[in-house]
Amino acid sequence: MKNIGFIGAGNMATAIINGLISNKAVEANNVNIFDLDKEKLNLIKQKGINTITNSKEVVKNSDIIVLAVKPQNYSEVLQELKEVVNENKIFVSIAAGISISYVRNELSCNCPMVRVMPNTPLLLGKGATALCPSENISADDFETIKNMFALSGTVEVFTEDHMNEIISVNGSSPAYIYLFAKVMADYAKSCNIDYDKAMNLICATLEGSAEMLRNSGDSAETLIEKVSSKGGTTIAALNKLREYKFEEAITQAMKACTDRAEELGK
Repeated sequence: MKNIGFIGAGNMATAIINGLISNKAVEANNVNIFDLDKEKLNLIKQKGINTITNSKEVVKNSDIIVLAVKPQNYSEVLQELKEVVNENKIFVSIAAGISISYVRNELSCNCPMVRVMPNTPLLLGKGATALCPSENISADDFETIKNMFALSGTVEVFTEDHMNEIISVNGSSPAYIYLFAKVMADYAKSCNIDYDKAMNLICATLEGSAEMLRNSGDSAETLIEKVSSKGGTTIAALNKLREYKFEEAITQAMKACTDRAEELGK
């Protein structure tokens, strides 16, 4: 069994680790983790996971190393690791905008890699994760890493030329959906409807709508038509959304997300 190391112990790292251990894909003592926050490490240590004193030791003691730090900290972290890496070490990057070539250049090593864009519902085992393997990773090693994320949700594989664009589809998009839900619930509250009851209905509607998109066999356009009776309430709402350029706003928001990912990777 391969040892898996994590540099960074934030929400995403702990979600991945919880998925691995709860599904018995790896034993706790095969997981190594380092973070500057000692309080986080103390909590993780209680689960039997190996807490490590520095990032270099994580690399030395791990076969697969997950870089779970913010994009802005990548250069600093990778520079620290240069002297202990080799081409037998497999790196997993989960930061927005950070390319495979960027990591390799910073490490001065042609390490096998998987670039990954997960999202926060991974915390509940309902994640949506995009992956891109480097050209030199073995099929078995890529399958191992793919399964790390599949244990906590849906996974899809892409070529790297789409990895910045896909961030707007799955990585950042939960925030758009939360905003949409909040506005709906706020409107209900303004009408003296109980906020929690309204949010419960909104969440159930989002879940049901997702199932319809996934399993009804109808396209998104057809499903919209099926809800929209001529001259009815839904048409009135859709017309107002279009009047305020709802579709254009979402498209421009997604483009802004991609543009920022490009900036972070430079």
